[in-house]
Amino acid sequence: MTLPDNLQNLDWQKGDGLIPAIVQHARSGEVLMLAYMNEEALRATLSNDKVTFFSRSRNQLWQKGETSGNKLELVSISADCDQDTLLILAEPFGPTCHLGSRTCFTGQEDQDFSWLFVLDQIIESRRNEDGANSYTASLLGGPLDRAAQKVGEEGVETALAALADDPSKLNEEAADLLFHLMVLLRHKGQKLDDAITVLRRRHQPKP
Repeated sequence: MTLPDNLQNLDWQKGDGLIPAIVQHARSGEVLMLAYMNEEALRATLSNDKVTFFSRSRNQLWQKGETSGNKLELVSISADCDQDTLLILAEPFGPTCHLGSRTCFTGQEDQDFSWLFVLDQIIESRRNEDGANSYTASLLGGPLDRAAQKVGEEGVETALAALADDPSKLNEEAADLLFHLMVLLRHKGQKLDDAITVLRRRHQPKP
Protein backbone atom coordinates (compact mmCIF):
# COMPACT_ATOMS: atom_id res chain seq x y z
CA MET A 1 0.00 0.00 0.00
CA THR A 2 1.07 3.58 -0.62
CA LEU A 3 1.87 5.57 2.50
CA PRO A 4 -0.18 8.74 3.05
CA ASP A 5 1.43 12.04 2.08
CA ASN A 6 2.32 13.01 5.66
CA LEU A 7 4.36 9.79 6.07
CA GLN A 8 6.09 9.73 2.69
CA ASN A 9 9.40 11.24 3.81
CA LEU A 10 10.16 9.41 7.04
CA ASP A 11 13.84 9.14 7.94
CA TRP A 12 14.24 5.36 8.27
CA GLN A 13 18.02 5.57 7.93
CA LYS A 14 18.66 7.50 11.16
CA GLY A 15 17.54 4.58 13.34
CA ASP A 16 18.72 1.75 11.08
CA GLY A 17 15.24 1.13 9.75
CA LEU A 18 13.40 1.77 13.02
CA ILE A 19 11.47 4.83 14.18
CA PRO A 20 10.24 5.43 17.75
CA ALA A 21 6.47 5.58 17.99
CA ILE A 22 4.77 7.38 20.88
CA VAL A 23 1.22 6.19 21.53
CA GLN A 24 -1.24 8.70 22.97
CA HIS A 25 -4.82 8.07 24.03
CA ALA A 26 -6.97 9.64 21.31
CA ARG A 27 -9.61 10.84 23.77
CA SER A 28 -7.83 11.69 27.02
CA GLY A 29 -4.45 12.74 25.62
CA GLU A 30 -2.69 10.41 28.06
CA VAL A 31 0.68 9.04 26.90
CA LEU A 32 0.26 5.25 26.85
CA MET A 33 3.53 3.74 25.66
CA LEU A 34 6.63 4.00 23.48
CA ALA A 35 7.71 1.32 21.02
CA TYR A 36 9.36 1.08 17.59
CA MET A 37 8.13 0.63 14.06
CA ASN A 38 9.82 -0.38 10.86
CA GLU A 39 8.18 0.34 7.54
CA GLU A 40 6.48 -3.05 7.49
CA ALA A 41 4.92 -2.43 10.92
CA LEU A 42 3.71 0.99 9.80
CA ARG A 43 2.10 -0.47 6.69
CA ALA A 44 0.47 -3.25 8.72
CA THR A 45 -0.94 -0.67 11.15
CA LEU A 46 -2.39 1.40 8.33
CA SER A 47 -3.83 -1.62 6.56
CA ASN A 48 -5.96 -2.98 9.42
CA ASP A 49 -6.11 -0.06 11.93
CA LYS A 50 -4.56 -2.27 14.65
CA VAL A 51 -1.35 -0.71 15.98
CA THR A 52 1.58 -2.96 15.14
CA PHE A 53 5.21 -2.55 16.20
CA PHE A 54 8.59 -4.15 15.57
CA SER A 55 10.02 -6.05 18.52
CA ARG A 56 13.75 -5.45 18.82
CA SER A 57 14.18 -8.35 21.24
CA ARG A 58 12.28 -10.89 19.11
CA ASN A 59 13.26 -9.34 15.78
CA GLN A 60 9.72 -9.57 14.43
CA LEU A 61 6.46 -7.68 14.08
CA TRP A 62 4.00 -7.75 16.96
CA GLN A 63 0.48 -6.42 17.02
CA LYS A 64 -0.30 -4.83 20.37
CA GLY A 65 -2.74 -7.06 22.23
CA GLU A 66 -2.38 -10.07 19.95
CA THR A 67 -2.11 -12.35 23.00
CA SER A 68 -3.75 -10.27 25.76
CA GLY A 69 -6.59 -8.86 23.68
CA ASN A 70 -5.69 -5.33 24.84
CA LYS A 71 -5.40 -3.92 21.35
CA LEU A 72 -4.83 -0.36 20.22
CA GLU A 73 -7.31 0.83 17.60
CA LEU A 74 -5.65 3.34 15.29
CA VAL A 75 -7.12 6.83 15.06
CA SER A 76 -4.28 8.74 13.38
CA ILE A 77 -0.53 8.79 12.78
CA SER A 78 1.65 11.86 12.30
CA ALA A 79 5.38 12.50 12.11
CA ASP A 80 7.42 15.14 13.91
CA CYS A 81 9.22 18.00 12.17
CA ASP A 82 12.40 15.92 11.68
CA GLN A 83 10.45 12.99 10.21
CA ASP A 84 12.14 10.58 12.62
CA THR A 85 9.48 10.09 15.32
CA LEU A 86 5.85 9.03 15.04
CA LEU A 87 2.91 10.12 17.18
CA ILE A 88 0.07 7.61 17.19
CA LEU A 89 -3.38 8.51 18.48
CA ALA A 90 -5.21 5.33 19.42
CA GLU A 91 -8.25 4.02 21.26
CA PRO A 92 -7.09 1.37 23.77
CA PHE A 93 -9.13 -1.73 24.53
CA GLY A 94 -8.11 -2.68 28.06
CA PRO A 95 -4.88 -1.78 29.87
CA THR A 96 -1.99 -0.79 27.63
CA CYS A 97 0.84 -1.82 29.95
CA HIS A 98 1.71 -5.53 30.23
CA LEU A 99 1.68 -5.01 34.02
CA GLY A 100 -2.02 -4.26 33.88
CA SER A 101 -2.09 -0.45 34.19
CA ARG A 102 -3.70 2.04 31.80
CA THR A 103 -0.33 3.36 30.71
CA CYS A 104 3.30 2.27 30.80
CA PHE A 105 4.12 5.65 32.35
CA THR A 106 2.50 5.02 35.71
CA GLY A 107 4.18 7.99 37.39
CA GLN A 108 2.31 10.57 35.35
CA GLU A 109 -0.62 12.33 36.94
CA ASP A 110 -3.93 12.78 35.14
CA GLN A 111 -4.22 16.34 33.93
CA ASP A 112 -7.40 18.21 34.81
CA PHE A 113 -9.16 17.80 31.48
CA SER A 114 -7.93 14.30 30.73
CA TRP A 115 -9.22 13.22 34.15
CA LEU A 116 -12.74 13.94 32.92
CA PHE A 117 -12.24 11.01 30.55
CA VAL A 118 -11.23 8.83 33.51
CA LEU A 119 -14.38 9.93 35.34
CA ASP A 120 -16.45 9.15 32.24
CA GLN A 121 -15.06 5.61 32.25
CA ILE A 122 -15.80 5.25 35.97
CA ILE A 123 -19.40 6.33 35.35
CA GLU A 124 -19.82 3.80 32.55
CA SER A 125 -18.30 1.04 34.70
CA ARG A 126 -21.07 1.58 37.26
CA ARG A 127 -23.80 0.74 34.74
CA ASN A 128 -24.10 -2.92 35.71
CA GLU A 129 -23.64 -2.46 39.45
CA ASP A 130 -26.38 -2.72 42.05
CA GLY A 131 -28.25 0.57 42.28
CA ALA A 132 -28.79 -0.05 45.99
CA ASN A 133 -25.03 0.22 46.55
CA SER A 134 -24.10 2.79 43.91
CA TYR A 135 -25.68 6.22 43.44
CA THR A 136 -24.32 6.39 39.89
CA ALA A 137 -25.77 2.97 39.06
CA SER A 138 -29.14 4.04 40.45
CA LEU A 139 -29.17 7.04 38.11
CA LEU A 140 -28.03 5.05 35.08
CA GLY A 141 -30.54 2.28 35.77
CA GLY A 142 -33.37 4.56 36.81
CA PRO A 143 -35.83 6.60 34.74
CA LEU A 144 -34.38 9.19 32.39
CA ASP A 145 -36.41 12.00 33.90
CA ARG A 146 -34.67 11.50 37.28
CA ALA A 147 -31.23 11.86 35.72
CA ALA A 148 -32.41 14.87 33.73
CA GLN A 149 -33.95 16.45 36.82
CA LYS A 150 -30.65 16.17 38.69
CA VAL A 151 -28.89 18.14 35.94
CA GLY A 152 -31.52 20.85 36.26
CA GLU A 153 -31.20 20.97 40.04
CA GLU A 154 -27.42 21.13 39.94
CA GLY A 155 -27.53 23.85 37.28
CA VAL A 156 -29.71 26.02 39.49
CA GLU A 157 -27.49 25.37 42.54
CA THR A 158 -24.41 26.30 40.52
CA ALA A 159 -25.99 29.58 39.44
CA LEU A 160 -27.03 30.38 43.02
CA ALA A 161 -23.52 29.63 44.31
CA ALA A 162 -22.09 32.04 41.74
CA LEU A 163 -24.50 34.77 42.81
CA ALA A 164 -23.62 34.17 46.46
CA ASP A 165 -19.97 34.99 45.67
CA ASP A 166 -18.68 31.84 47.38
CA PRO A 167 -15.83 30.43 45.25
CA SER A 168 -15.54 27.20 47.24
CA LYS A 169 -19.27 26.50 47.03
CA LEU A 170 -19.28 27.37 43.33
CA ASN A 171 -16.54 24.83 42.69
CA GLU A 172 -18.46 22.15 44.57
CA GLU A 173 -21.69 22.83 42.69
CA ALA A 174 -19.92 23.04 39.33
CA ALA A 175 -18.35 19.64 40.03
CA ASP A 176 -21.79 18.20 40.83
CA LEU A 177 -23.20 19.70 37.63
CA LEU A 178 -20.42 18.23 35.48
CA PHE A 179 -20.84 14.82 37.08
CA HIS A 180 -24.60 14.68 36.62
CA LEU A 181 -24.34 15.99 33.06
CA MET A 182 -21.92 13.16 32.23
CA VAL A 183 -24.27 10.63 33.84
CA LEU A 184 -27.18 11.98 31.78
CA LEU A 185 -25.15 11.68 28.56
CA ARG A 186 -24.27 8.08 29.42
CA HIS A 187 -27.92 7.35 30.24
CA LYS A 188 -28.74 8.41 26.67
CA GLY A 189 -25.93 6.27 25.24
CA GLN A 190 -23.72 9.28 24.52
CA LYS A 191 -20.40 10.49 25.91
CA LEU A 192 -18.75 13.74 26.89
CA ASP A 193 -16.76 13.36 23.67
CA ASP A 194 -19.92 13.98 21.66
CA ALA A 195 -20.47 17.38 23.28
CA ILE A 196 -16.77 18.23 22.89
CA THR A 197 -17.01 17.42 19.17
CA VAL A 198 -19.81 19.98 18.82
CA LEU A 199 -17.78 22.61 20.70
CA ARG A 200 -14.72 21.94 18.55
CA ARG A 201 -16.77 22.25 15.37
CA ARG A 202 -18.33 25.52 16.54
CA HIS A 203 -14.99 27.09 17.35
CA GLN A 204 -12.94 25.99 14.36
CA PRO A 205 -11.44 28.96 12.50
CA LYS A 206 -13.61 29.98 9.57
CA PRO A 207 -11.95 29.68 6.16
